Amino acid sequence: MALTRIANIASTIPDDSIANVKMANIVQSKNIVINGDMQIAQRATSSTGVTSGNYYTCDRWFIENTTMGTFTISQSTDVPSGQGFASSLKYDCTTADASPASGDTIGLRQKFEGQNLQYLKFATSSAESLTLSFWIKSNKTGTYNVALFGQDSASTAQYFTKAYTISSADTWEKKTITYIGNTANGFDNDNARSLDLTFNFGTGSSNTGGTLQTVWSNYGTSADYYATQGVNIADSTSNELYITGIQLEAGDTASEFEFLPYDLNLDRCHRYYQNYITQNDKFITMGGYNSTNFIYMWFRFYKTMRANPSLEINTGTNYYNVYRAGGTDSIDSLGISTNTPQGCMLYKSGESGTAGDVAFLYTNNSDVYIAFGSEL
Repeated sequence: MALTRIANIASTIPDDSIANVKMANIVQSKNIVINGDMQIAQRATSSTGVTSGNYYTCDRWFIENTTMGTFTISQSTDVPSGQGFASSLKYDCTTADASPASGDTIGLRQKFEGQNLQYLKFATSSAESLTLSFWIKSNKTGTYNVALFGQDSASTAQYFTKAYTISSADTWEKKTITYIGNTANGFDNDNARSLDLTFNFGTGSSNTGGTLQTVWSNYGTSADYYATQGVNIADSTSNELYITGIQLEAGDTASEFEFLPYDLNLDRCHRYYQNYITQNDKFITMGGYNSTNFIYMWFRFYKTMRANPSLEINTGTNYYNVYRAGGTDSIDSLGISTNTPQGCMLYKSGESGTAGDVAFLYTNNSDVYIAFGSEL
């Protein structure tokens, strides 16, 4: 792994040259996937009653569910033995759907920015192959599929699906799949969604009976996209599925999983989601009253985010306190304005301060959280 080779690389450099080494050029992530070992879970370690698509637990992983059963999604400590993993993502079916509606699906997805994929040289004759490797475990044996889906142009959107088999129930198995490079279509060089990696764990009848597209193909029907998906993990409350060690890398050979230090992994996740406050009586930020009833407070993010983020906040009676020279204002909620990838303005109207008063914002309830999201 690149990280474990740093000491060896440094030892070969003359002492008077070490200061000139740019370590950022040595430590490069080969894994396109972020948080493939499921160690970061800023939102929660468990989420119950999941019946729709959203981000719930492990960062960067979008849970696909179009009302296909009800699940608890959690960060689990059940991992492949002796492989170095500490966490996995777990699906636990709590309400079964053995006869799903025709268009229903259940799965897992990560979305990638086009500017991070330029080195793959797609849309040229030198397009790199991509190799996917991962560990998976379930009581449901059978045929599953996993797809790459180009998202940049609706008229030329292309996908590439491959099948794999879980052979032994309740046993961790490692899977490796290679996709040839796409010489026809490439990725926009921007921060928008360009490519999806999608694991399919079940589908309704309208998504079956097609032909598996094992080369890059224009998107036609969902039946072709989900073809060969023969397992439905929503058909029984006995069903569980675990997955970890997901790595997508350039080339036609899978290498060992690239373990990043926790802080670096968290830093990569912070580009898309940042969770700040989860406790009572914690300082948030400061600002001031620009009139008798309007508070503005600047909030700077840990890390520059992908795009102008949205505010995620829970609200309730007197959830927040604003301390000022003339007293304390208890407020229920906050708004966001002037948001940029670097920071934003939090505000509240309808208060009773004095123009020019300094304001200090604190939490006033143990259920409070403030987060910012700029997911793809």
